[in-house]
Amino acid sequence: MTATATPATDSAPVRQDAKSPASKGSKGRRSVPYLLTVGMLAGLVLVCLVSAGIGAYKIPLGDVIGSAQHRIGLGGAALDRVGESVLWNVRFPRIVLALIVGASLGCAGALMQGVFGNPLAEPAVIGISSGAAVGGVASITFGLSFFGNWTLPVCAFVGGLITVFLVYAMSRSGGRTEVITLILTGVAVTAFGGALIGLFIFFADNAEVTQITFWQLGSLAQATWPKVLAVLPWALVGLAIAPFYSRKLDLLSLGERPARHLGVDVERMRVVLMFVTALLTAAAVAVSGIIGFVGLVVPHLLRMLAGPGHRFLVPGSALGGALVLAGADLTARTVAAPAELPLGVLTALIGSPFFFWLLRRTRRKQGGWA
Repeated sequence: MTATATPATDSAPVRQDAKSPASKGSKGRRSVPYLLTVGMLAGLVLVCLVSAGIGAYKIPLGDVIGSAQHRIGLGGAALDRVGESVLWNVRFPRIVLALIVGASLGCAGALMQGVFGNPLAEPAVIGISSGAAVGGVASITFGLSFFGNWTLPVCAFVGGLITVFLVYAMSRSGGRTEVITLILTGVAVTAFGGALIGLFIFFADNAEVTQITFWQLGSLAQATWPKVLAVLPWALVGLAIAPFYSRKLDLLSLGERPARHLGVDVERMRVVLMFVTALLTAAAVAVSGIIGFVGLVVPHLLRMLAGPGHRFLVPGSALGGALVLAGADLTARTVAAPAELPLGVLTALIGSPFFFWLLRRTRRKQGGWA
């Protein structure tokens, strides 16, 4: 009796001790993605409202909300003719475009880092944005119009798709993606893309040169509702497909061989996700030009805060990318008012130091995840 009672008595405190800290810790970890999502959504609403009201023609926050309520039939009141035109024909198209571009770049970055198994992968860093830009610039220079308004996004998509498969093929060695080869391939592709864009500028007329310069610097200054509608379907398709591969990306992070044993068709998944990445990058580049480092910084920060699980990381990176780019665009058009900073220049100024830090950190860990 005593011998049998002793283990039961000893085991009770063990179960209680194991239950309390572990359950609290796991519950705390599960709540982090939820808190981050709520925080990013709140920040996104705030940035959008502030961005809608600030500019050369200032609109009070209450008037912005009132005009939006009036448009959707929930009361409120319309602004004067000038105010309505500025808000709905200038500010809101630009805000919506910033959200689309930011979400596309953030999600594309998360997918690429999962597919390549490397935190340094990002559409601009490894040259995919440059490839998509070459396709778009070629359509401008040669006056292509075979798909109407869809011609430029289609050409950007083809350029991005060719580039992503080229980078994938050249950076693979011995069944894994090498960090140095990945970066060097991106450098080479970006340089080659820049050379092609320079060649197109040489043959372009003055009007086309102005358009091409916009691509090189990155900007949302030319945002219109037709541009929003031209790229929105591309972005929505990519953003809708990406979350369905979250679990497979988690399995792939264990290694290719374990992922295959667990039923993942690794090569097929890579092809599909590279296609989705090219689609998202083309949607962004087609309307904003080359904007770098959003897809690098956002997924990595979220991974540091909430862990490597792609169930949150993929949609969270889209939400975080939208927030970051909307905030960056607001900064670009207000920090040097009445002048406007190129958006691509601003994101590079902020993202480059982060990339250098991440590169050194990854080198110390020999390419490992944080």
